[in-house]
Amino acid sequence: MVNTNTKRHRWLLSGVQYHKPKAMSQTTLHHVRYFRRVTDASKQTKSPFTSELTKPGPIHLTRLWKPLGFSIMFSSASIVGSAIWEYENIRARTQRLVHRFEFTRVRRTGWRATVHNWWNSLDEGKKLFVPICFINVLVFCAWRVPALQGTMLRYFCSNPNSSAMCWPMVLSTFSHYTILHLAANMFVLNSFSSPVVAALGKEQFLALYLTSGVMSNLVSYFYKTVFSRPGLSLGASGAIMGILSFACTQYPDSRLSIIFLPMYTFTADSAIKAMVCLDTIGCIMKWQFFDHAAHLGGAAWGIFWQKWGNAYIWQKREPILTFWHEFRGPPRSRS
Repeated sequence: MVNTNTKRHRWLLSGVQYHKPKAMSQTTLHHVRYFRRVTDASKQTKSPFTSELTKPGPIHLTRLWKPLGFSIMFSSASIVGSAIWEYENIRARTQRLVHRFEFTRVRRTGWRATVHNWWNSLDEGKKLFVPICFINVLVFCAWRVPALQGTMLRYFCSNPNSSAMCWPMVLSTFSHYTILHLAANMFVLNSFSSPVVAALGKEQFLALYLTSGVMSNLVSYFYKTVFSRPGLSLGASGAIMGILSFACTQYPDSRLSIIFLPMYTFTADSAIKAMVCLDTIGCIMKWQFFDHAAHLGGAAWGIFWQKWGNAYIWQKREPILTFWHEFRGPPRSRS
């Protein structure tokens, strides 16, 4: 997750040196007058950055009750929704087995057959990665539409000092502004999606991914509030750190390598410890390029889920499945 600073334009202006000319020409005087008119007009215009994203003054901890409640409710809804999705998938598979001779096989030709065969060749992890990646690409393209800039800044960037605090905690995990940021995150997610889905199932994987993203932003909010460091953050790194830390904790002896240095390998346990140490140092040193607090929040949630959440939250979903089964009723018989 990248941490952007809204004062970057000030840094750029501070690096510009002004040289006073010996004699000001009429053209230069005209430029100065024009600059003053533009500056005065900009001061009278209400900027969305000032009104919505960077409100002046300190951030109070009382503002975090709302995102805290939202994180709890959204995480609960994600877990419940994923459990219901799992039930519906099992129900659909059972129906197909019972009525397997009644279905008419659809014959596909051309590009439809190519897409169908490609999709069936993917494992469950890749089948879940493809739609997540597609959503991230759509949001990345939306950043290129000038008319959507205000909406993207307000709802697809997390910021504790914004009037919109809750939904950006979710939407920002699908938001990338640069192609390098998008490609790096999607590469890591694609690398770990298959083993984690094999361990958890695609339904629990999705619940872990969504809750990791929200919890990482919640930790980022607390860090920015306590240390008075407001700023915009976006990217799927927090959610991916939840998946990555779960995988490294679940399979600590697995060998990993860096894409550009495949000859050097290390254990998954060493990798997650190194990343946590690096992000901890980043928080202490107040590095600003990455949102290190969000990385730590996602990593902590992934480790929590592997150690406790899977056994005491997901495995206790039977009352939810029972309620949904009674609510849905028995499947309709085919006449």
